[in-house]
Amino acid sequence: MQDAAATEELALRAASGDPAALDLLLQGIRPEVVRRCGRFLPCREDAEEAAQDVLLQVARKITSFEGRSRFSTWLYTVVANCARQKYRELKRRAAEQPDVIDASQHVDPRTTSVIAGSRIDLLEALERLEREHPHLVAPLVYRDICQLEYAEVAERVGIPLGTLKSRLHEARRQVRPWLVDAS
Repeated sequence: MQDAAATEELALRAASGDPAALDLLLQGIRPEVVRRCGRFLPCREDAEEAAQDVLLQVARKITSFEGRSRFSTWLYTVVANCARQKYRELKRRAAEQPDVIDASQHVDPRTTSVIAGSRIDLLEALERLEREHPHLVAPLVYRDICQLEYAEVAERVGIPLGTLKSRLHEARRQVRPWLVDAS
């Protein structure tokens, strides 16, 4: 990603309606967006598709960025939401496909890549956490996957720092056995 100060300035200019700034912003953040989507999605093509969704959302919703928090914080929210949505879409599509796939052509990422398998397991765990304890998902995603600072996460989620740490501890406690069982 380009210089953080330059990115912030471009984001503010784009939010105020400057189309040239938006173009430069989208070009500058694309590599970082693809990399961040890759933290969620094991397949590069899927990460790139999610990244395209992120860039489209940024272009559509940049006017909602008010500059109260850093642009990177706002962007990570969009990344997390788009990557998780892409995973749900892929999972739904896979469930709808008939079982006539030739086994020699089908590659299960769980058996071909430990990293890919762990990402799939994490996405499954996040879905389960969302069903059972939805208020714990955002702290876990922002801190452990997007790697935002605690203060940024607390600001983004809109809770005090102590509450954030408590929720993060509980989220990790909930998810840990699901990830151990999956391996």
